[in-house]
Amino acid sequence: MNNKSIGRCPTKNFFKTIAIAVFLFLTLGSSAFAAGLFGLPQTLSKTAGGLNTAIAYSYAEDVFKTSSDFVLRQHQIYSHAAYGKAGIWEVYGRIGLADLKISDAFNAGNGLTTMSRNDFDENWKFFGTLGAKAFYPVNRLFGVGAFVQGTYHFSNYTDSVTGAYNGTPFEADLKIKNLWDVHGGIGLQATLPFSIKLYGGPYVYYSDADAVLSVDRPGLLFGTEKGIMQNKSKAGGFVGADIPLIKGFRLNIEGQYAGRLSIGSAVTYTY
Repeated sequence: MNNKSIGRCPTKNFFKTIAIAVFLFLTLGSSAFAAGLFGLPQTLSKTAGGLNTAIAYSYAEDVFKTSSDFVLRQHQIYSHAAYGKAGIWEVYGRIGLADLKISDAFNAGNGLTTMSRNDFDENWKFFGTLGAKAFYPVNRLFGVGAFVQGTYHFSNYTDSVTGAYNGTPFEADLKIKNLWDVHGGIGLQATLPFSIKLYGGPYVYYSDADAVLSVDRPGLLFGTEKGIMQNKSKAGGFVGADIPLIKGFRLNIEGQYAGRLSIGSAVTYTY
């Protein structure tokens, strides 16, 4: 590559990356379940070791199964703090809030049972995440990293619904308890002009929760005996872009796919 081509490409690539990132965020962010972003494979801490923080939002969607399949959705907002050494290792923790929506959780498959509505809907509850990552720079433009992270939701998600069985009305509470997940994956990273970084790779994960309904009625998916919800897909892929802003700040946008699409964004700051 000669100097002339170097002078032309960076600006073009820069605005192309910005356009793609904005397009993904606007078109997918409101229509597409993971515990936040996996983030850039390369660690963001300073070379001598240090702290970086972030504020993030994600919209997550996944297919869970019991005796049948249903879609679980969450909006998540969280703060992130990490400590490590640049380009080598990092450990991090997150604390945040998430809601929970489950499609057809109250859907009755029996003609004698009717429900006032089908979907489970609960507002914000606290969750926490712990994770670690390591990175190996192949050269100044390319690198490979690995990560593992686990999340636990501290509170029960609860929703109430009314219904009737054979003409007799009843009220029921559905509790979703001990919702947790663990993710692990490998990411490849490429550095573009202006320190823009693109990354992606595969991941594996497992998630489950306990579900208990306060009554037993024919046709309902859940009952008074504890049921286990589990994620249907056990592997997926992710892709993202990390874009520098003003000094110390970076914008991270990432999409994940494992049966359904999830997407989120974060603003990070390195101290």
